[in-house]
Amino acid sequence: MSRRGRAIGFLLAALLAAFAAAAVADGYGERVARGYGELRPVLVTTASLGAGHPIDPETAARSLDVRRVPAAFAPPDSLRSLPEAVGLVPAAPLPAGSYLLAAQLRPPRTRASGPRLGRGRRPVEIAVGGAGALLAAGMGAGGGRVDVVVTTEPSGSTSGRTYVAAAAVPLLALAPETVGEAGETSTATLGLTRPQALRLIDAESFARRVTVIPSR
Repeated sequence: MSRRGRAIGFLLAALLAAFAAAAVADGYGERVARGYGELRPVLVTTASLGAGHPIDPETAARSLDVRRVPAAFAPPDSLRSLPEAVGLVPAAPLPAGSYLLAAQLRPPRTRASGPRLGRGRRPVEIAVGGAGALLAAGMGAGGGRVDVVVTTEPSGSTSGRTYVAAAAVPLLALAPETVGEAGETSTATLGLTRPQALRLIDAESFARRVTVIPSR
């Protein structure tokens, strides 16, 4: 047989071997699919992930990968793609080589905005006067502390009195003043304890004026 003939024979043998291998692989794949279900994508960790550290796009590309496994082996809540994990935070450390599950992740915690209220204080809205001065001082968005001053109506021969009903309370928000039957009033949102809130709500019903002034 000539050299050309031998080369053609080897090529045909190689093609037959390739076809046979493909047939065996297809048969094996079909048997796997019948026994364990179709292949489905799952997200696995290729590097360890620390607890509490958000998964940003760079971390996802570096530490995660999509694999295809039989459905019988894939956990029900396993993530399937990188975008599903981006922005979430591992609740516990995740070692490399593990499935990435929805139950292992949580949304990032957001810090509460605005001033912190002390223990036992709650936001309460009170109709007040004197807001113009606070607004001019840039306190309309809250963040400072104010004294709430109550001025009572005169009663018979007794003149009214003025007193501080709540001192150095957090000012959370202050609406611009409006003119109504009671004169110029505004709505102040204050961080009050329960006794302070009850005292000031009661004062709204009988006082001639409730005023807020910057606390010292």
